[in-house]
Formats: sequence, C-alpha cells, structure tokens
Amino acid sequence: MLRVASIALVVLPLLFAASASAQTLRSPRLNAEAVLLLDADGRTIFEKNADLERAPASLVKLMTLYLAFEAIEHGRADVEDVVTVSAHASRVGRYRMGLRTGEHVPLRVLLEGVAIASANDAAAAVADHLAGDEPSFVERMNAKGREFGMAATRFANAHGLPDVLQRTNAKDMALLIGRLLHDYPAARTLLGGQTFIYRGRVYARHIPLFDDPLGVQALKTGFTHEAGYNLAVAAWRGGQEFVMIVLGSRSRAQSFLDAKRVLRFGFVETGLDPPEPERSRPKKSIRVRRAAQATP
Repeated sequence: MLRVASIALVVLPLLFAASASAQTLRSPRLNAEAVLLLDADGRTIFEKNADLERAPASLVKLMTLYLAFEAIEHGRADVEDVVTVSAHASRVGRYRMGLRTGEHVPLRVLLEGVAIASANDAAAAVADHLAGDEPSFVERMNAKGREFGMAATRFANAHGLPDVLQRTNAKDMALLIGRLLHDYPAARTLLGGQTFIYRGRVYARHIPLFDDPLGVQALKTGFTHEAGYNLAVAAWRGGQEFVMIVLGSRSRAQSFLDAKRVLRFGFVETGLDPPEPERSRPKKSIRVRRAAQATP
C-alpha cells in the first residue's frame, strides 16, 4: 500500500501539471474560416486553413499601397503629386471618398484614403496615376505578387471589390503585409491611422484592437459578402513583431475577437505572456441526507 501511495504522490502532480498546460495552451475557438499568425522570423505560431483559397476583399489594397511606396522610393511618383481623378475612378463603387471626375487631389491624401477610409475610388485613382489605367496597374500587382512568391494569389483590381478571378489565401496575405511593413516602414504609420479628413468630412475607423494592450499598430480591414470580414494585422510586443491574417469571419466584431484570441494565444506560446491560470470550477454542493436515528 505504501508503495502504491508513493507512486501516486509522484504521478498525480505530473498528470495535473500536464492537464493544466494542455488547457492553458489549447487552441483558441475561432469563427473565421482561415487564420495565420507568424513571428518576426516567419515562423508559424498558429494557423487554421492557411492554404484555403479565399476572396481578399480590401486586403488587395495592401499591394496597391506597396506599389505606391515603391514608385515614390524610385522617383516615379511623389507624395505631393497632384492626381487628376479619372471618370473611371470616380465611378468605382462603395466604399468611397466621393471623388469627382477631373478633381485634383494630392497623392498623399489618396494614400490616406486607401489605408484608413478603405476608399475604392481612391485606390482606382492611385492605380490610374501610377500606371496610366487600372488594368495596367493590375498587371504590375500580379507581377509583384509572383516576385514575392504569392503563388495562390491573383489580383483583378486595385481595390478589392468582388471579381471571380480575384483570389488569395492567408499565407500570401501574411507575406504581403510583412513585406510592406519591412520594405516601407512609413506604411506602419499609415495603417495605424484611425481618422482621415477629406473635403470637411471625417472618416473614422473604430478599431478596438488599437485600444487593447496587444501591441497592434498597423491594421487593414476588408469586407465583401463573398469574402466575409477580413483582417491583416501587425503587432509589436516585447521587441518582437507578429503578423496575423484573419479571413472569413461572419461579422466585424467577430473578426476583432478572433484576432484578439489568436494574439493572446501567440503571446503565451512564445513566452511573452504568462499562461492564464486555470479557472477553478465551482464545487458542486452535496446534499447530505441525515439518516433517521433508529429507536432501540
């Protein structure tokens, strides 16, 4: 008996520790169809259907921004360029800045419109300015995607409105936002903006992840009925950078909740945050029925 008891004293704590660890690091329950979280070295911290083909929606604009920053760096454009809005750009559907045909708008204003207001007309105007027309710009987008190794991605426009040809996956989008922020750090500030003013109108995006102490500093949203709610997120924590893609959540609020759960999981997994203590279950009350005392 003593031997069995001593073995139990050794084994039981190990079993309880393993159980607690497994519960602490259990994968988060998510609403999104596809999710990918990478660290600064590109190591996968968490993934769900990262290769699944999805519609990118406005995450397409990350490539539009990349090509704009590249053109500025190489002297083919300047942030103070005055862009003449084409009839094509003025007709692109929601969401919009309300650009008018023939209107003159600085390129820097259009880039803010793309990043913060997710304005589709602004993205089309940027494409026209940099390549002459949107189809030519889309060719550049696809060429740059091939250069990056985005084998699952096909761009069909500069803004992300639905097109049967436009497809991507979480892996490719993570690669894209990672390259954008690495090659052009100014994009970090642009994608971290929450308000944008154009023609007296304030465009504000209410992103709860910016207010949560998760280190989120750059973010792009995307939505179409086909794609669902998409997010591209970059967070800095403890001197480390994390890149995350969320594709196909059923609501905007759910996409933010999915992102928060995955980031917290990643911080625990990489040792930046301590594991959350196991929640103690309330003890069930046991009703003791007092036996009637027998009379002799």
